[in-house]
Amino acid sequence: MRDTITEGAFGTTEFFDQLEGYARGEIQRWMQKMLEKEVTSVLGRVKGGRKTSIDHAVGSRNGFGKVRRFSMSSGTIDVRRPRMRSLEARFESRVLPLFRRRTKEVGARLPQLYLHGLSQGDFELALHGLLGKGAPLSGSSIERLRGTWQAEHHAWQKRSLIGIEPVYLWADGVYVKAGLEKEKAALLVVIAGLRDGCKVVLAIEPGYRESQESWSSLLRSLKSRGIQMPKLVVADGHLGIWSAMGEIFPEIEQ
Repeated sequence: MRDTITEGAFGTTEFFDQLEGYARGEIQRWMQKMLEKEVTSVLGRVKGGRKTSIDHAVGSRNGFGKVRRFSMSSGTIDVRRPRMRSLEARFESRVLPLFRRRTKEVGARLPQLYLHGLSQGDFELALHGLLGKGAPLSGSSIERLRGTWQAEHHAWQKRSLIGIEPVYLWADGVYVKAGLEKEKAALLVVIAGLRDGCKVVLAIEPGYRESQESWSSLLRSLKSRGIQMPKLVVADGHLGIWSAMGEIFPEIEQ
């Protein structure tokens, strides 16, 4: 029978139980060291070191800023940005940019959680479970993020489509699980196939899959933004899309 050798704290059950906390602590210490090395690189000397020449970089260390919480997929850590003074130009950290409080991976995961139909209260609880209780995200910050996503989607919906020459259009209504409405709503999707083989999403709007009114509103928006309609449109057999198509784009053969 093979023997198992363990030494010190690494051989204890407590170490395994606290493994994630230990890993976050190591990342926190590494991040702090990187911030301090960045300052050393800017000033050209280690902490406590003196200038070695007249042409030596100006500036000096000036303690640390307030503790900042930074969220990653593995949890939330606390770091302190070193401060400097008497610099010739404003310093911007590349290790931890100003106002950044989460990694790109966490930022990409936030809308995914929101679109899964979590309410604001449940959303905050879910984030605490994912990022730790110290995560710098509250109900108000979630509302600000939601406002940003809505503004980005609104701008995307209003963008110009002039110059896009589709060979065919694919249109359909896709049902989603999110939402509390009694009537079953869908996302109305229109995708254009271009001459070079690429596909471009032209529209994603909430509506009713079999509703002529919903499809008419979407098609009017496409027309007002300058889309050139092809001779071929691919859709299923429900009457809503075809009735709307005949009304807004009568030149298309059905």
